[in-house]
Amino acid sequence: MIAPSKPAAAQDGKLITIRPQGIVLLTGARGFTGRYVRKELEEAGYRVVGLVQGEPSGADEIAGSLTDAARLREVVAMIRPDYVVHLAAISFANHHDATALYQVNLFGTLNLLDALIAEQVPVRKLVLASSATIYGGAQYSPVAEDTKPAPVNHYAISKLAMEHMALTRLDKLPIVIARPFNYTGVGQNENFLVPKIVGHFQRRAPRIRLGNLDIVREFNDVRSVAHAYLGILERFPAGEIVNICSGREHRAVEVLNRLQALSGNRIEVEVDESLVRAIDVRRLVGDPTKLHATLGSLPEYSLEETLAWMLKETLIYSALVIASAAKQSMPHKESTTYGAPRRCTPATTE
Repeated sequence: MIAPSKPAAAQDGKLITIRPQGIVLLTGARGFTGRYVRKELEEAGYRVVGLVQGEPSGADEIAGSLTDAARLREVVAMIRPDYVVHLAAISFANHHDATALYQVNLFGTLNLLDALIAEQVPVRKLVLASSATIYGGAQYSPVAEDTKPAPVNHYAISKLAMEHMALTRLDKLPIVIARPFNYTGVGQNENFLVPKIVGHFQRRAPRIRLGNLDIVREFNDVRSVAHAYLGILERFPAGEIVNICSGREHRAVEVLNRLQALSGNRIEVEVDESLVRAIDVRRLVGDPTKLHATLGSLPEYSLEETLAWMLKETLIYSALVIASAAKQSMPHKESTTYGAPRRCTPATTE
């Protein structure tokens, strides 16, 4: 059994949160968002155990896959977490395998919830990461939580289906659903727009192939989003659905222009028709009223601050991640974690 963390107190505006001793099971702990959420949780005094792909690197990780229901039951029985923050998912909307999106995002989440129920784990709060893409091409913007969903791709549909499924378990689990709008930061994969553009400027590439630069999105900072997840875990009651958003909108072309100004380099843009999606949502901006009413102001980073941070740190971060991955892939002798053999199970994309 894991030793409990020490109580901690935190000041957030006029509100003071006294954090009880507690263990958080964090899925997707090695993913882009997971690294920042882990930091927020640990600094707040929680004991975090990450569900990870492949071999665990220490006592703060445990191997498991969302698609392996039996293994998830073993994991939650061993850890018996007080809280769960579920981030693991296939998060790339253009993922080539639509079936995998549903296997991981929908049925993988079902496996996790049913494991907690079957093992009778007395979870105090369970935060599920959905997505603002479930709103699709909403008629009005900014988009509030009561806006009718209109998903336009398999990723968004898999997330909306996950929400509906999770709410059927609300009588047994204290679930809160978070719908994050677009965000970015150091460590995000170049499959996504902003890190792709940043990477090209870092490499001083002469040109870049992009799709539609007229789309309007929020480009929030992952550090602010991670702080919001902490606040949602602590402050929102079970049954709530909340947007993680700022309401600040930017055209995609602004990212390109501001990176040119920050780097002093210019880059030629080639429109790649294969990247221009016929069903792409032109504008998706959230209404943060509900989030701010409960959490108050979140840490704010301007788009320039986020892009400058990414320009400076991404190459260093990538080198560290590659070195860490190489270390984790080295052969290990069989060892034990929480009384059970470590084993690699089918991986999910985090």
